This record gives sequence, structure tokens and C-alpha cells, in this order.
Amino acid sequence: MKIKKQVEDLLAKLREKSPLVHNITNYVTVNDCANAILAIGASPIMADDIKETESITSISSSLVINIGTLNKRTVASMLASGKKANELNIPVIFDPVGSGASEFRNDTTKEILNQVKVNILRGNLSEISFIAGLSASTKGVDVSEEDSKNDAVAIAKSVAKKYDCVVAITGAVDVISDGEKVIKISNGHKMLSKVTGTGCMTSALVGSFAGVSNDYLTAAVAGVACMGIAGEIAYKLAQEIGIGTFHIAIIDALSKLNSEIIREMARFNEE
Repeated sequence: MKIKKQVEDLLAKLREKSPLVHNITNYVTVNDCANAILAIGASPIMADDIKETESITSISSSLVINIGTLNKRTVASMLASGKKANELNIPVIFDPVGSGASEFRNDTTKEILNQVKVNILRGNLSEISFIAGLSASTKGVDVSEEDSKNDAVAIAKSVAKKYDCVVAITGAVDVISDGEKVIKISNGHKMLSKVTGTGCMTSALVGSFAGVSNDYLTAAVAGVACMGIAGEIAYKLAQEIGIGTFHIAIIDALSKLNSEIIREMARFNEE
């Protein structure tokens, strides 16, 4: 399959170029995101003060905005950095954590999408359903049972067209679309939902791949697939030990990913 070879090639390019990925992310998962970026072969920088965020963005290869732990101070930094990235044609990845859960979170999501050109939008089905204008019942930062019945393919395509971006909806089966093409990924393990930050780490990985390619559909597929594959490998290593070992094994697995593993383990369905 063509997309699998593209992901293999993009991983090799990432490790050759080691792009600088600027993350304005949340304090629950900032360390995990940094380690995931390092493990995949890129270089992380976490700067969220308004006095330096634009400068840091301007020297970076991509910008990842994550609203997991919101406050007014960082919202201003997100908007300023997003606009600077747009000005310099640096890709912006937006992770709308918990959209639909609170008025502040909802307003911030809308503000970012209205003021910043987002290239890749990655979230769960509840979060992207909210952005699509559907009545979402977000369960904190997790998908609610009610929203799990929504049509992920239709929502991904609709939001991608509305915002002229690539949309990645992650779940049991991941759905990535640019508004026309749809790629489904069947990698991953249910234990990933027991470790905080795996969604944030996925967005950070997507940002790493976007830092070396303007093919944002492939970048999104690569980031999402790498996390799913790493989860499967980590489970094999840690299933008899527990969640803590599984957590660390995800980073180990990301650091060992290569073309052969992707070729053997990636499960893509292209529509």
C-alpha cells in the first residue's frame, strides 16, 4: 500500500532532519510529550510564556497547541504563536482536549480555530464532534458512550473541509481525512486508554512528522500509526507487569520503530 511506504520514508526523513517541535501543551503530560518526540527522533521545546513563544515558534519546524490544562495566560500564548506560525508557513497542529466539557474550553477552541490556520486537528470523537457542531457529551477528556455512536468518517471529512485541514480522530479505529481521502488505522491496544497523555503524545508525534513534510495527511497517519504500533509492542512487553511498565515501554517502542516494523505491523485501510 502506498501510504505505508510513505510513512516508512517519512520516519527515515524525520530521524535524518530531527525537527524542532514547539509544544504549548498541558502540565499533566508535558514530560511524556517531550519524551515521545525525542524517542521518535525529533527535538522538543516547551515554551508557553507570551514573552518568548513567538520567538520560539519562529525557529521551530512545527507548532503543537494542546488545551489540556487551560488558563488565560497560555491562551494568549497559543494565539500569538499560532499567528506567528501562520506568518512563517510553519505547520500548526491543534489538540482540542476536552472540547465540549466547559464554556471556557469551548470558547478557546473556537477562538483558536477562528484566528489561527490549523493544518492538522487531532482529537477524539467527542472533541471533533463538538467542533463539527454536533451536540457532544464529552466525558472530561474521554469519549462519551453517547458520542461513540457518531459517524467518525462523516465528521472527519466535514470538519476537514470546513477548516481546510487534515482531521485525525483517534479511537479503537483511527480515522484520518483531508476532506476527500479517508485512511483508517487499526493499530493500538486498549491499555493505551489507561495511561494519561497518550492522546497528547500522539499529537506531539504528528507534530514531529509535520515538521519534515507538507504532506499533512501522511504526517497525521504516521504520528497516529506510530503511537498505535508502539502501544501494541509495549503491551507485549508489559502485559504481565502492569500499567507503569507499559507506560515506559511505549517510549522504548517508539525509539525502536523502523521501516521493517511499520511494514510488518501497520494496518491501514484507504478509502
